[in-house]
Amino acid sequence: MAAAASNVSEKTRKFEKVCEILDQYGHDSSKLIPILQAVQEEYRYLPEEVLNFVATSLALPPARVFGVATFFAHFTLQPKGKHIFRLCDGTACHVRGSIPIYDALRKKVGLAAGKATTDDLMFTVETVSCLGACGLAPAVVLNDEVHGLMTPDSACALVDEILTKEAQA
Repeated sequence: MAAAASNVSEKTRKFEKVCEILDQYGHDSSKLIPILQAVQEEYRYLPEEVLNFVATSLALPPARVFGVATFFAHFTLQPKGKHIFRLCDGTACHVRGSIPIYDALRKKVGLAAGKATTDDLMFTVETVSCLGACGLAPAVVLNDEVHGLMTPDSACALVDEILTKEAQA
């Protein structure tokens, strides 16, 4: 019995931040989406063990929690970098050269083929269908900031700025 109690307290410590988020939302299962948003903000993705913990804590079937997490494009089950580049590849951006920017960014941060996130979890580079900034094409969103009229050089300069700031931190 003591081992089981120890295991429960160990799990609670491991998921302390998740417990705070659940408390903040009153363990209300109807608030699953904002709970998952807060969890993803904390971890930068939704780890499987955390989703199971959330399901158990909210008395929901794990399939329901996973279903919500995989239905919405906003959620990710894969780790994302600290700095996320989202390149628009909609028609206007594509025609104005978004792919060379994408290729330059991937090369600059050292992404291996088939990977979207660097091994050190510093950068994620991904494409999106549209950013709604066609007048600024080609456009890139870095974290939550829109950068328009990008070129491969200006996109790589953003990486250099980040690396400089990180080195100073």
